Amino acid sequence: MTEKLFCKGFTWGFMAETGDYQTDAAVESMERLKDDGCDWICIPVNCWQETYYTKNIFSLFGKTQSDDDIRFAVKKAHSLGMKVCFKPMIDCLDHAWRAHIDFPEQIPEAFDEWFESYDRFILYYAKMAEELSCEMLCFACEMNGMYRQSGHCRESVKKIREVYHGPLMIDLNHGDEFEPDWLDSVDYLGISAYYPDTDGKACSLSDQRKGWESWVEHITRLHEKWDKPVLFAEVGVRSERGCTADPANFDYKYDEPVDEKEQADYYRSCIEATKDLPFFAGYFWWDWKAILPPLSSMKEDRDFAIYGKEAEDVIRDAYK
Repeated sequence: MTEKLFCKGFTWGFMAETGDYQTDAAVESMERLKDDGCDWICIPVNCWQETYYTKNIFSLFGKTQSDDDIRFAVKKAHSLGMKVCFKPMIDCLDHAWRAHIDFPEQIPEAFDEWFESYDRFILYYAKMAEELSCEMLCFACEMNGMYRQSGHCRESVKKIREVYHGPLMIDLNHGDEFEPDWLDSVDYLGISAYYPDTDGKACSLSDQRKGWESWVEHITRLHEKWDKPVLFAEVGVRSERGCTADPANFDYKYDEPVDEKEQADYYRSCIEATKDLPFFAGYFWWDWKAILPPLSSMKEDRDFAIYGKEAEDVIRDAYK
């Protein structure tokens, strides 16, 4: 078992454009997170492949954060006293979800070729994580097709540990946590924990508290299976009525009203349900923009952002 930790964190800067991390606005954004009580920050770098069935992973000028961006952001976080989880991520230019990156069983050599590209990608950033003294590295995020390739995944983890000597986290998609059979090879079981805690109609705080009970049992079973700490590598919900029934839904429903309270109650009930679990290692809430929108626009915002909303007060109170 790895050393006990608890991450009071947030995911910061997802899909920021090249250069954004080095702006004054990004510095102010990160400083606000620190002021809200964060002691960890998850900093992603976004790389790409053409489609869910192509085999080459690449950086893309304008859409991938540069090495200088990453170094600047990590050093800024450290200067603020925050620890860093570095999270290299893959997305598809055809807008397919990364979990769908997969190849037919009849052509196993396809995954052989894909993992050659993946290893080049992840080892490049693992070396950077070591160079920058990042306190955690995320091996992969929501890659369901990849996770079924047990031998390849174990070999990739082995290669990473030769160049990066901090703890490794895996980010498992909620609902698919029990599928991989190689999780003994990582240190932390992260979950993209977009767990529904209501039916979308009865959405009060008491309803949401009740809704978390079964999910606590769920993640407890995952911990017991692998004897590993569990953390929420992503978790959150949009500020729109009924979203707690499907927190992973990114599509706005303009026939429903904006609802800051339902969002805030999701944060509150999640924290209440999990913070004292002996095996639980914290949160990287989804998500905090590198460049924050005007505060005046947030009352109509329907996204996951909590900046300027009731949920920010919940996080500040919990983290401080």
